[in-house]
Amino acid sequence: MAKNKNSQVKLVLTQMISDIFEKNKNVALNHKQIASKLNLKDADSANTILEILVEQTNKGLFIRPERGKFRLKDLKTFVTGTVDMTADGSAFIIPDDEFEKDIFVAPRKLRNALDGDKVKVYVFAKKTSGRKKEGEVVEIISRAKTEFIGVAKISERFAFIIPDDRKMLHDIFVPLSDLNGAKNGQKVQVSITDWPEGAKNPIGKIINVLGTQGENNTEMNAILAQYGFPLSFPADVEQEANEIPENVTEIEIKGRRDFRDTITFTIDPADAKDFDDAISFKKLTNGNYEIGVHIADVSHYVKPNTKLDKEAYERATSVYLVDRVIPMLPERLSNGVCSLRPNEDKLCFAAVFELDEQANVLSQWFGRTVIHSNRRFSYEEAQEVIETKQGDFAQEILKLNELAYILRDKKFKEGAISFESTEVKFKLDEHGKPTGVYVKERKDAHKLIEDYMLLANRKVAEFIAKKGKGKQKYTFVYRSHDTPNLENLNNFAAFASRFGYKINMKTDKEIAKSLNHLMDDVEGKKEQNILTQLAIRSMAKAIYTTKKTSHYGLAFDYYTHFTSPIRRYPDVMVHRLLALYLDGGKSTNEEEYETASSHSSAMEKRASDAERASIKYKQAEYLEDNVGNVFTGIISGVTEWGMYVEIIENKCEGMIRLRDITDDFYVLDEKNYCIIGQRKHKKYQLGDEVQVRVKKVDLSKRQIDFSLIQE
Repeated sequence: MAKNKNSQVKLVLTQMISDIFEKNKNVALNHKQIASKLNLKDADSANTILEILVEQTNKGLFIRPERGKFRLKDLKTFVTGTVDMTADGSAFIIPDDEFEKDIFVAPRKLRNALDGDKVKVYVFAKKTSGRKKEGEVVEIISRAKTEFIGVAKISERFAFIIPDDRKMLHDIFVPLSDLNGAKNGQKVQVSITDWPEGAKNPIGKIINVLGTQGENNTEMNAILAQYGFPLSFPADVEQEANEIPENVTEIEIKGRRDFRDTITFTIDPADAKDFDDAISFKKLTNGNYEIGVHIADVSHYVKPNTKLDKEAYERATSVYLVDRVIPMLPERLSNGVCSLRPNEDKLCFAAVFELDEQANVLSQWFGRTVIHSNRRFSYEEAQEVIETKQGDFAQEILKLNELAYILRDKKFKEGAISFESTEVKFKLDEHGKPTGVYVKERKDAHKLIEDYMLLANRKVAEFIAKKGKGKQKYTFVYRSHDTPNLENLNNFAAFASRFGYKINMKTDKEIAKSLNHLMDDVEGKKEQNILTQLAIRSMAKAIYTTKKTSHYGLAFDYYTHFTSPIRRYPDVMVHRLLALYLDGGKSTNEEEYETASSHSSAMEKRASDAERASIKYKQAEYLEDNVGNVFTGIISGVTEWGMYVEIIENKCEGMIRLRDITDDFYVLDEKNYCIIGQRKHKKYQLGDEVQVRVKKVDLSKRQIDFSLIQE
């Protein structure tokens, strides 16, 4: 242990010495000068420094430009980055500096760092064993998470929590006094409280007992807790929501544009309860159409710095799991006060447009409105009106649909990309167990609503961006989507060509045009999902930001999210800023809004990961009764340890491990999205059709294992 401690001291001193060189522009110094800069006056310390300088010069960290003087060989000796754990307990550190290469860290050099942690790494000067740079964690700057979901294993003297997270490789020790009522085998949420130096396992306490493993409610709550979403609203937030009156008063209507006598309706999923957008329609005497996109006026009810606002900010989004919605706002607001229910006066913030027969926007108005929705349509009901040309408000819906087609057409002509990936839905019994799987179809009624929402979002963003073109810049929250990484897109184009699809890479417009051709051609074909997913993966991720940037996927110069404030916090911010500027207010603190935008982007990703995890759980549960059965699937992903296969019939995805394919030794060819047998050169390519048998289902890990049926 003493030796270990001594080497730890030396490692810290090495870092401090390197810091001195970095701060002094790497000027050559002797050991006494370094000791003086470190305020170490005693001879022992100076000798230790000399010892380290000599040792590390032999290892290649320092060089000796002149007798007795040293400096760093390379300035980049210590790197900060994020831990990406592998299944064997080693990790790669992804440096903050994007131009730096990843650094490999062996398990014993991780110093209790966990997946996602921000760390400082000492990079060894020599590249070992021909692999990437290697290093050692010297400091954990911040933990990515300290709370984990797992199963409690309790004995007479102690308890361990076995985490569900595959990248959390340490069981968590829990003293019996910190069990919080948990019983053996139950699923729990545990918080790490300490990790003593030299201890193999962290120590924690149970903060939430989620219930019996395998029960639907337990597993859905476990997914929410795993991704950091609270399972309920704090009492004081609920109380604040309950104090908001439901009825709309004449005082609140004053100063708003009154649309209560204009035909208005909502179109939403059949099971929706939070209606945050309505459309009003009026034919004008000049033959044009006034179309209003009315959005629930959440910012009228949720004021900055209230408990409601702080809770909504933290959550940043509603979460949609397979069988439930976890709303961003308490139900009193999301399904009640703010929801644009039919036959009730409701307060809105609206974008109102005058459109001609060619769907050109001739004029626009933004401001606060009051509406009285005449009818609540489900998508299916609105679709029936479109198809049969009869029913409530048939004339209005048919004209809206006709104009939506023109708007959509213009959007694609200008270079927007149509990603129609298949959305998997489950039929659930009363216990939440899946009894069937189906693919949700997007028809005209869905697209109609989407097109008017896009119009409102784009025009609001344009209005603010152009308003700020003079001397004053207006802080705003935009939805930004960067141009794709060309290398990724080239790889995708090469892969798509195997199916006979050509991607023209000359210009952004040509790329978009050929991607749209591909999306049209591939619709309904077995490779649709894989090609769509790969195309999406080759794109940049859309984010929230205060920077005025374009949206590549939609081909809009400016874009924002204005239309869903019940379920997205950025929309609440957009409403507040738009209201401020419409009232002649001055621009507000950009830094504050950029921080909030980054937080919202991160929470959006978390919500989408949680949604995916709930789908994976239901897929595993659905296939649990099919172990041993054979299905036809398509290879949907390849990695160095296995290939993923998506069953065509039910869209469930599982893995075939390479070690289980026994006719050859297979390795990954990353560039060509395939695995190749080393002796017989048999190739399994992304998109290939294969026969698989369901081998094993692990519900707690949400994992499905297949075995390959070889010819």
